[in-house]
This record gives sequence, structure tokens and C-alpha cells, in this order.
Amino acid sequence: MVISETANLPTKFGFFKTKSFKEGEKEHLTLFTENLPETPLVRIHSECLTGDTFGSLRCDCGEQLHRALELISKEGGILIYLRQEGRGIGLFNKINAYALQDRGLDTVEANHQLGFEADLRDFSIVEEILKSFGVSKIRLLTNNPRKIFALKGVEVVERIPIKIPPNPHNRHYLQTKKEKLNHLL
Repeated sequence: MVISETANLPTKFGFFKTKSFKEGEKEHLTLFTENLPETPLVRIHSECLTGDTFGSLRCDCGEQLHRALELISKEGGILIYLRQEGRGIGLFNKINAYALQDRGLDTVEANHQLGFEADLRDFSIVEEILKSFGVSKIRLLTNNPRKIFALKGVEVVERIPIKIPPNPHNRHYLQTKKEKLNHLL
């Protein structure tokens, strides 16, 4: 893992510092507050171009990202932005999965139809990133139990849900996340 220098990143959510972590061909990003508390608030967020950038209503990703940044700005912590689009299947396949969802499949069925597992994301780099900050205990902003279980060398002292109200475009998606992916919604 190679770590970039630290730079300032003022945002509409607050003032952050940022640095990037290079893992092979993947480059991940962190936004963090200047004075980290002993047990910082942490959000592990996987890239979602459609939700994070374009405000897609098909998912709750962009809204979760923005809420996490608001909370981290207020309480102190780290956002870890992992470059693993579409639950690890990439942008091209994610759009193909969207097309299958338009035809009636849910998000898990669409991934399976394309020959993928329901979720291919890898969270192993998170522990290395947290260690680089000297962090061993966190308060984790998540609805996904896989993120908690992935952190074997980091103590998750509290799980804080990110509750985003459903809309007509993502209601079925959120229900599928709850029923098939065991998200704590």
C-alpha cells in the first residue's frame, strides 16, 4: 500500500483533510477531520458513481455518503471511500444489472444473472488504512453487517445506523438489501 501526501479539502459538509491509498491498481480515498477523537466515527463507503455523483434515486448511497460526511464533520472521524463500484462488479456490469432490474429482477438476482456473487466487495484494506491513522477502536456508521465482520483487527465499539427514508425508486432495492443481504434497516 502506498499513501499520498495529505491535503486540505474544504467541502459543503465541513473542512476535511484528505489522502489517497494505492492498493495495486486501485486508489482509495479518505476524508478525515484534523483532530481525530480516540474512538473516531468511521464510514466505509464503496464508490457508487450513479448515487454519489449523479444523485440516483435507485439506491441510498449518495444520501448515506452525505449524511456520513455531515456526522463526521461534527463529531470527528474518517470517511474511507473504496473504489469498488457496483458491489465490486464495476460500472459496466452495474449498468447491465440496472437493465436487468428494469426487467423485474432484484439487485441480487441481477448480479447472479450476470454471473457474479451478490456482493464482491473486499474490505481488507480498511484495517491497514485505519492503522495508518493509529486507530484501533471505532464507531462505525453502517447498516451492513459484513463491514463489521470484516474488521477483525479493529474494535467496533458502536454501530451507528444510517437511516435514509425510502423513495418510490429504491423501496424494493432497500427491501432486498434487508431480506437477502441482511442489512440492518
